[in-house]
Amino acid sequence: MTSKEVRNAFLSFFQNKGHKVVPSAPIVVKNDPTLMFTNAGMNQFKDYFLGNKEAKDVRVVDTQKCLRVSGKHNDLEEVGVDTYHHTMFEMLGNWSFGDYFKEDTIAWAWELLTEVYKLDKNRLYVTVFEGDKTDGVGPDIESENIWKKYIDADRILRCDKQDNFWEMGETGPCGSCSEIHMDLRPQAEVDKLSGKELVNADHPQVIELWNLVFMEFNRKADKSLESLPAKHVDTGMGLERVLRAVHMQHSNYDTDLFMDTIRDLESISGKTFGKNEPTDIAFRVIADHIRALAFCIADGQLPSNTGAGYVLRRILRRAVRYGYSFLDFKEPFLYKIIDKLSLQFEGVFNELPEQKDFVAKVIEQEEISFLRTLFAGLDRLDKSVENANENLINGEEVFELYDTFGFPIDLTQLIAAEKGLTVDMDGFNKALAEQKARSKADAAKETGDWQVLLNDEKEEFVGYDYTDANVRITRYRTLTVKGKEKFQIVFNITPFYAESGGQVGDTGVLVGSENQEKIKVLDTQKENDLIVHVVDLLPDNAKQVFHANINLNKRDNTQKNHSATHLLHAALKEVLGDHVAQKGSLVDPKKMRFDFSHFTKVTDEELHKIEHIVNTKIGESIVLDEKRNVPYDIAINSGVTALFGEKYGDVVRVITFGEDFSKELCGGTHVANTSEIGRFVFMHESSVAAGVRRVEAITGDEAEDYFVKKLDVLKEVETLLGHPKDLVKQVQSLLKENKENTKKLEVLGQAQLGQLKNTLRSKVSAHNEVNVLIEQVEADNAAGIKDVLFQLRNEVDNLFAVLVANINNKPSLSIMISDSLVKDKGWNAGQLIREWAKEVKGGGGGQPFFAQAGGADVSGLPKVLELAKAFV
Repeated sequence: MTSKEVRNAFLSFFQNKGHKVVPSAPIVVKNDPTLMFTNAGMNQFKDYFLGNKEAKDVRVVDTQKCLRVSGKHNDLEEVGVDTYHHTMFEMLGNWSFGDYFKEDTIAWAWELLTEVYKLDKNRLYVTVFEGDKTDGVGPDIESENIWKKYIDADRILRCDKQDNFWEMGETGPCGSCSEIHMDLRPQAEVDKLSGKELVNADHPQVIELWNLVFMEFNRKADKSLESLPAKHVDTGMGLERVLRAVHMQHSNYDTDLFMDTIRDLESISGKTFGKNEPTDIAFRVIADHIRALAFCIADGQLPSNTGAGYVLRRILRRAVRYGYSFLDFKEPFLYKIIDKLSLQFEGVFNELPEQKDFVAKVIEQEEISFLRTLFAGLDRLDKSVENANENLINGEEVFELYDTFGFPIDLTQLIAAEKGLTVDMDGFNKALAEQKARSKADAAKETGDWQVLLNDEKEEFVGYDYTDANVRITRYRTLTVKGKEKFQIVFNITPFYAESGGQVGDTGVLVGSENQEKIKVLDTQKENDLIVHVVDLLPDNAKQVFHANINLNKRDNTQKNHSATHLLHAALKEVLGDHVAQKGSLVDPKKMRFDFSHFTKVTDEELHKIEHIVNTKIGESIVLDEKRNVPYDIAINSGVTALFGEKYGDVVRVITFGEDFSKELCGGTHVANTSEIGRFVFMHESSVAAGVRRVEAITGDEAEDYFVKKLDVLKEVETLLGHPKDLVKQVQSLLKENKENTKKLEVLGQAQLGQLKNTLRSKVSAHNEVNVLIEQVEADNAAGIKDVLFQLRNEVDNLFAVLVANINNKPSLSIMISDSLVKDKGWNAGQLIREWAKEVKGGGGGQPFFAQAGGADVSGLPKVLELAKAFV
């Protein structure tokens, strides 16, 4: 069976058992503050388990794109080193929301594995939960007895909470699980030692295939368990593993999911897979990582320096580094394998083949950037090697290479070993731990348990039609961020729009009906499908009726910008072409930001055309055409614009401004008529990533204020220049004159530096065969001092020079040492300046022959001169 056949067999099997086949959610998570990526098949169903939403279909089945780069067995640095863990993987899953439970789940799992996939029953083992006294939960006797109908009792193992109790997170739905494992070792090894001894022992050939989770508890913030109102089933089986099991293969990478990519890599690199382990690891790393990169980018996540984008950048850089170190790739190569990779997923995840050119372009540009960083890192590492003290490379410098320049620590260690040096790993790990502690403190956020005040079947958003409403609080919980306590509250109905789709959340005020108490709503967020309002204090009586009022001015200005993005999107397509697709947006009361796919800079002429089209549509006073609860398929067939990376429901909301101009799926708030937008003005155009451009614009009052301020500036400039007849010509003349004067000053400055050099040369004195120059000088900048010292270095042998200066009341230190003194005496300017800069409350660094530093205390300059003289 091919991977497609194994996948289709799973979906068809459960479809025949009454399950609805649902599409995968995007691999990049939105509207869930606890996740950056979908890391399990259950993520898109969290609201059903949490009780926030009622399932329309109680039985569903899917194959879900997942990404894991941390946690148990998922350290990124281990992926590719072993044969059965991955970053991106497909999770085959079947689900029951309050319908069937253990009996059917176990029976169907056994039927699929042994009768459809024809797995050898004698190589299968199952585990059940042994119970936990702390939680007050006994062993899962029910599952154990069901399994005895299908498998010998000695193949049923009881395991502890770590292996057989599944939890969504620190709090939330959880329950015991039953895992199915398979022994894939050669028969000779099986005969020597039973696979029973190797289950859950991290043996690469005795692997978990399928996890059957029986969710029946809710973990509270105090760590206690309570029963859920309904029992659910959540199962997950990695396609990569079951495909390997079907073929009894040694490695997941031996399956067609990876071998097509590996063969492609072989032809590009000229290397052969299966010849030696270091090269094989590189093949596996790249074959794994390219899938993660491709799907994340296709779902709208671009590499960056923060959040999910940083995770993606780490994955890409690890792949490039392995290609560089072991497959001899010195130029971009990852982008070349996207084309064939995308063919594997046609008809399954069409977002990849439909965007393969865009994905390849993003990856290529990111590769170019990192290879540049890699080469620059090698140069910086060479300098660190020169500065090595007692064959030990400074750990803080290595961490700076790792953190700032993305230079891999293991590559640093490899290069150091080749030069007979070692890395100060204690110093590196200390710096790394400090950075992690800072990051953890910045992100620290804790929530308490929900306190339910009112059971309400549906917590409804009414903000499309109303800007105020009488509401009741259905539940609330504490929210602690960086030690400060706030509260999250949920209403039975709400006019507050929750941040999503790029539009910021509403703010406003609650007024109590009994005591007129006012509570400020600071923000409105979405947690999955739950609308959560953030307040800084709870009302005295949380059970009274409140009148909820949104901040109308903020909403009005925000929706002007939001409607403008729709007009902009259509105008971009009209001017630049149909390849334009939205890749991100931000809409707030002050401005709008719009990211879109396009491979070249948008010219001023094109921007003018786009701006003109948008303003024309505003002037046409187009009435908003809003349609709600439109079946998704009908909406798509009508020609509506849908976004890659978004998860749409069975019914959608369609926003149209002009039947033949702008028609999009959108959940945000909008103006009733385009004339309300007022005026649209571009402020900036730039590049976000390879193949992605960004435009920023303003509308409404902000645009009017912008023009008023511009006009005021223009009038002021005219006044300053004496109201010339031709203002532009007058400014051009002044610029030309300024440029000529600047050149004259540069010539004068060089002459002064020449005089300084001659004066200093006359002050050089010999001391023990060393030509010494230690002086305080007058200078306008440190660059001039550096220039003088390099000239002296070329004219004076065995030079040891220390120059200090007070530049605009800031201390400046410069040290120059001839190469002969560096070599013969071991003197090091970089080390000396780090020590002496302490006297001026500063710091700096450099190379053994030259270094500079600045500081905050000029009173320490005489002490530096004393230290320099004492050193000589």
